[in-house]
Amino acid sequence: MIISTDLYIPFPRPLVFATYRDKLIELIPYMPNVRSIEVKSRHQEKALVNCVNQWYGGGDIPTGLRTLLSKDMLKWTEYNTWNESEFTLVWSIKTHAFTEAVHCVGKNRFLSNGEGTSIESRGELKINPHKIGGVPQLLKNRVAGVVEDFLNKKIEPNLLQMRDGVQRYLESKTAQSKSA
Repeated sequence: MIISTDLYIPFPRPLVFATYRDKLIELIPYMPNVRSIEVKSRHQEKALVNCVNQWYGGGDIPTGLRTLLSKDMLKWTEYNTWNESEFTLVWSIKTHAFTEAVHCVGKNRFLSNGEGTSIESRGELKINPHKIGGVPQLLKNRVAGVVEDFLNKKIEPNLLQMRDGVQRYLESKTAQSKSA
């Protein structure tokens, strides 16, 4: 599956880029699909920042339904390399359910667009049914399809929700600075 999303935020590119990169924890209240994020590591070397973040999803899933889902199905680790000189983010995601079967990688480009910022998210999600463990051979293709469909229905809405969260966060900070 190809991931291709174009987003726009009406704030300058350096501010948008830095907010996505540096304010992740502060953005959680703006993302109802996310319960929490744990920063596992962060290392800066000149214009590059490498991060490993563990995400805990399921914020918008009813509590009763959440108990039926494996905790691993609602958790993933994201590996990021932020390049400030190119305004790019190269990312990969490792799911905690069907880890060996899921391959998800991509790149975001932050582009100046008038007074705002366009964000191009491009990536791919592949599920290898032969690497799904604990499932009878006859069901592996079906399970792979269900997992890919589930993730497909989450990725774009999560990207849009993150964009909306960044925009609302920046609007609130702008309003606070104007009233100060």
